[in-house]
Amino acid sequence: MSETAWSTVKEEGTGAAFELFFGYPDEKAFASTVERLVADRVAGRIAAQDPTLWGPAAEEEAGKRLSWVALPEASRPLVDRIAGLQADCRDRGLAKVVLCGMGGSSLAPEVICEAAGVELDVLDSSDPDFVRRSLEDRLAETVVVVSSKSGGTVETDSQRRAFEKAFRDAGIDPAERIVVVTDPGSPLEELARDAGYQVFLADPEVGGRYSALTAFGLVPSGLAGADIAGLLDQAATIRPALEADSVDNPGLRLGALLGAAALAGVDKVALASSGASYAGFGDWAEQLIAESTGKEGKGILPVGVEALDAPGFSPSTADEVLATFGSTFAFGPDLTPASGWGVHVDAPLGAQLLLWEYATAVAGRVIGINPFDQPDVESAKAAAREMLDGGGSEPTPVFVDGAVTVYASEGWLPEGTSTVADAVAALLERLDPDHGYLAVQAYLDRHRDADLAGTRATLARRTGRPVTFGWGPRFLHSTGQYHKGGPGTGVYLQVTGQPEADLAVPDRPFTFQEFLTAQAVGDGQVLAGKGRPVLRLHVSGPGDLAGLRKVLS
Repeated sequence: MSETAWSTVKEEGTGAAFELFFGYPDEKAFASTVERLVADRVAGRIAAQDPTLWGPAAEEEAGKRLSWVALPEASRPLVDRIAGLQADCRDRGLAKVVLCGMGGSSLAPEVICEAAGVELDVLDSSDPDFVRRSLEDRLAETVVVVSSKSGGTVETDSQRRAFEKAFRDAGIDPAERIVVVTDPGSPLEELARDAGYQVFLADPEVGGRYSALTAFGLVPSGLAGADIAGLLDQAATIRPALEADSVDNPGLRLGALLGAAALAGVDKVALASSGASYAGFGDWAEQLIAESTGKEGKGILPVGVEALDAPGFSPSTADEVLATFGSTFAFGPDLTPASGWGVHVDAPLGAQLLLWEYATAVAGRVIGINPFDQPDVESAKAAAREMLDGGGSEPTPVFVDGAVTVYASEGWLPEGTSTVADAVAALLERLDPDHGYLAVQAYLDRHRDADLAGTRATLARRTGRPVTFGWGPRFLHSTGQYHKGGPGTGVYLQVTGQPEADLAVPDRPFTFQEFLTAQAVGDGQVLAGKGRPVLRLHVSGPGDLAGLRKVLS
């Protein structure tokens, strides 16, 4: 276990006072990284939206992805317009807000509303049972926000179609209930204007995972009742510190710590709440970090954990940075990073969002990658489309064990394996004991089947290695980039199942279940094509998950 030295950066007396504690086993390496960033004026150049910071190959993409630095002020005009729409919805008795969106369009509003204690129904799934439940819950008092940066996200388009049909079937004009958030000129903008929907256009020079303070984050959050003006105030207050070319810049120091640790082989960051009112912040940070850094065989894998005492955090592994967020500094004799690398951030949510965006961009420079592209995300989408079009090959089961049908990529499962327990054990045997990780990917109803997420902790305890848990297809828009583009150290456990009932996608040649299955199979095929071991366990129905959970414990 490496010994940790700690330093702090602190600002008090403002509405967004913050305090950060930085832990490192190699003070010289950390300090020299920070000093180099200061000497290169990285913070000031990010603030000035300088696209040359990440090298010539990244310059074109970075040149159209840096407007997020100005959002604490640039997004102010949205506040009054959103407040007016919220008041109109309230006057019409529309108390429920549903958000149809994926990845950057849904993760920030989810954590913003959680922190504010207001209800937001985030529909970020193709699971037919999940979609149906949202359609049937208080439709008469529902307003729907359809969010897609590209305007062509298939999941979001399918959800929009389902709600349009549900409204019409109930005698409700969809134009009275649907609000669209998209980029200017997208196919969704044209469709929405033709349909008479209210449209909010986001800044096209902000990437999805950096869009928390754009219309994508603010419209659904404000309609649900969150204080979005206060959120922008919090971000604005930390902004001067983040733009300063100083060794005390919290964004430079956090980015330097993540980057320097990754270069030293500590390429995972375990995230845990420590007295935060926004415990789900780790889910948002997960996409930001994984999709920004996981490429070219490099990257930082975020590992969201349930609590400070969760396996994978306490105890941790030697290749993990431990990161806590909230009001309580929890590191000490009973909680020490095995790697020696750790960080604690105490700041309000708006400040946290902007801080981690800066830090991730800085870490990308330190590691030597472009933090604004996502070159491997499209591969899974293409594979799913091919499956739906009938061009992909249907997988053949390896065997059936009771209610579970087992599929596996070629070349790793021992011949003669005939039980789920043995197949899982064989997959875990593939884990590199020093750098490997397990990704559990559940293409199920994340509300009804929420208990399955507990397998993250049990498998982390069982393996002694970092374990992530992602709901499909949600994770495809976040950690999916890392799994395919980052270091080839992962093994992958997919869980799929039969729904209670399928659901048609209106005016499309596939159902929600067919689409969800195509996404799982397609992503598994892309992973297998990159030499990653993939095991898929398909359960006969929701009632069979209890038995599977026992096998995975």
